[in-house]
Amino acid sequence: MNLRYLVPFQKGSVSGVVKPPGSKSITNRALICAALASGESRLSSALRSEDTRVMIEALNQLGMSVTWEGEDGVVQGSISPGDHDIFVENSGTTIRFLSAMLAACGGNYRLDGIERMRARPIKDLVDALKQLGVNALCSDNGCPPLEIRSSGFTEQVCTVRGNISSQYLSGLMMAAPAATRGITIDVEGELVSIPYVDITLSVMSAFGVKINNDEYQRFSVDADELYSACDYEIEPDASAASYFFAVAAVTGGKVTVSGLTKDAIQGDVAFCECLARMGCNVEYGENSISVTGGPLTGIDVDMNAISDTVPTLGVIALFAEGTTNIRNVAHVRHKETDRISDLATELKKLGANIVERQDGLAITPDVLRGGEIDTYNDHRMAMSFAIAGLKIEGVAINDPACCEKTYPQFFEDLESLLNS
Repeated sequence: MNLRYLVPFQKGSVSGVVKPPGSKSITNRALICAALASGESRLSSALRSEDTRVMIEALNQLGMSVTWEGEDGVVQGSISPGDHDIFVENSGTTIRFLSAMLAACGGNYRLDGIERMRARPIKDLVDALKQLGVNALCSDNGCPPLEIRSSGFTEQVCTVRGNISSQYLSGLMMAAPAATRGITIDVEGELVSIPYVDITLSVMSAFGVKINNDEYQRFSVDADELYSACDYEIEPDASAASYFFAVAAVTGGKVTVSGLTKDAIQGDVAFCECLARMGCNVEYGENSISVTGGPLTGIDVDMNAISDTVPTLGVIALFAEGTTNIRNVAHVRHKETDRISDLATELKKLGANIVERQDGLAITPDVLRGGEIDTYNDHRMAMSFAIAGLKIEGVAINDPACCEKTYPQFFEDLESLLNS
């Protein structure tokens, strides 16, 4: 892809039907559960992207066989504990899920990534692994590289902080059935992104493991809980769907996302509720969700549970009357980029007035103008700001290839929708 993408300006409304690829969050969780299950698992409609490629390459390096048959991922074999150096690029789910799994399986490992990964926190997970008897070490700044020397979990109880990332908890939960004894995980403080923990619970259940959940403050897995191989169908990515719902919202058209329902296990379907509050009409079908745009009004919203869609709503706020206030999302500063500060910087380029806080930002549109958008190697910045360019002439996206992380065909699908 070119180093710069000029978004096609749209004079009228945009309507059509689109189906995003499989969920990254579900795919990488299913890969971990399938890797710990005996037998062959088939993951239908699995996502093929940078983040899932990184996970699959690591599993193959560890002795698994993960192959593609069309859109299905086929997982079989078993982990071969040993000495491995694993490069995770900038995949947060890969390093957090893999490190917990490998610590439970035993062996010696070093996990590292690109420069940005070396600035993403992992110390809370390291501390939890130490409580489970694992020799784990990260850099002095609390970030990767991460070193693990493990004979498996030799202790049964750990505590993990919940306010930075729910992925620490999810990694520990999915690893627990690989231990030879029951494991209990206590959560300290507020747990962010609870819907992603619900995804973990759902995927684990599909692979035959029951986990006891005490009001999201204590999770326990009994010693006799083991994964079973299965055929598992993966939903379209709800976070990716938010960009197409945004197309309808800002152009006043009607966009239908097929394969996704109100009852999806992904919490990000609740993004549609934000759009309804702003003035859109939302229709839930048996196998689809449709959004029709209307005059937009700014809202005040706690986005802690749907924080991956913060950049999407931030861009939509450019076209709403009044101020949109996004709050309780301080943890998104630790994503692929600082999704509060960098979002604020790019929104200002397009003419927004911004009040930035530690836990969020307030966005008030002013006279809008085009500009070059820096994406900070963050796929969500690229995809979100592409939507702005549909109604602001002259918006260009720098480094559009960063979308390879979760949605390699995003710009092709967007243009297909525009031409439908």
